[in-house]
This record gives sequence, structure tokens and C-alpha cells, in this order.
Amino acid sequence: MSHPAGTSISPHVHNPVAREVTYTQEVLIIRSGQLRVDFYDDEKCYLESRILEPGDVLQLISGGHGFEVLQDIEMLEIKQGPYIGEKDKTRFDKVLEKEVILFEK
Repeated sequence: MSHPAGTSISPHVHNPVAREVTYTQEVLIIRSGQLRVDFYDDEKCYLESRILEPGDVLQLISGGHGFEVLQDIEMLEIKQGPYIGEKDKTRFDKVLEKEVILFEK
């Protein structure tokens, strides 16, 4: 979201609204270090990988994903809840290192 200087956003509160969450989505904010994200489609087939660095933000909406920490990392992971532990995900085999397709910035 962006606004020009001088824009005013009225003070407000958010009303309680019942919501039903079908799929977990998440946002990663990289504070320090380096993280490789491996992307998969909905059928768990590997697509490509990208490297995240400090200041990068990633929103994961659909499909699968896996992570490899390349440098000691500090990140924020934000998900809508409630989180129900292992019942919240299905794990599968990751891409082999020799098959990684690294997308360059």
C-alpha cells in the first residue's frame, strides 16, 4: 500500500468478524541471514528456488514450499490462526540439491 504525503487515514478499530480459514497462508520477513525457499506446485512437484536476504518479505499463498538456511537466520513468520501443529501440514520429500533451479534476482 502506498499513499502520497498528506494522506489521512481515519482512526478506526476492527470489528469482530467470524472467519473461516481453509488454507494456511504465511508471510516471512527476513531480518538477518540468508534463506533458500524451494517452491512446489499443489501436486508437490518442484518448480524453482529463490534466496531471501535481510529486508526481503515473502507471502506464501498456495502450493508447497521448503526452506534451507544458508546463513544463520532471524526471521518473522506470520500465519493466520489458529495453528493446529502437525495436523496443519502434509510433509513430503524435498528437492535434491543437484536438481535445485535457483532463480536469480
